[in-house]
Amino acid sequence: MSEPLIVRRETHVSAPPAAIFALLTDPEKILRWMGTEARTEPEPGGIYLVNVTGARAARGTFREVVPVHRLAYSFGWEGSEEVPPGSSLVEIDLIEQPDGTLVRLTHTGLPTVEQCEAHAKGWAHYLARMAAVAAGRDPGPDPMRGHDGRS
Repeated sequence: MSEPLIVRRETHVSAPPAAIFALLTDPEKILRWMGTEARTEPEPGGIYLVNVTGARAARGTFREVVPVHRLAYSFGWEGSEEVPPGSSLVEIDLIEQPDGTLVRLTHTGLPTVEQCEAHAKGWAHYLARMAAVAAGRDPGPDPMRGHDGRS
């Protein structure tokens, strides 16, 4: 039986796990594919803060950090009553493959089907942008820039 309030995304990226891990944890590298501001302390208890669109900041705390293999951090939106900072959990596993890395993302703790659908769409968008950067391509301007997620 599948659980309806779980977002799962997998994408293959043509880069080694260490490169993907850096794109997920180094603030300067995060900004190549997502956000207008980023602050991370990738260690258990460290902050995860990314202003994703310039109008909407995600905040949480790293729970698990296994360099180049796995990240887990609490996640939520500043100013949101529905998904407040730290109220959900994002887990990302980086699985080395002969031609790159399988990025497996699981997002749990979202309160509604609508929130799951919205976050699934957002993760698909940003994982595709991350994959482009990892492959050495410019993902171009982010069409989500300026969106606050409420429209």
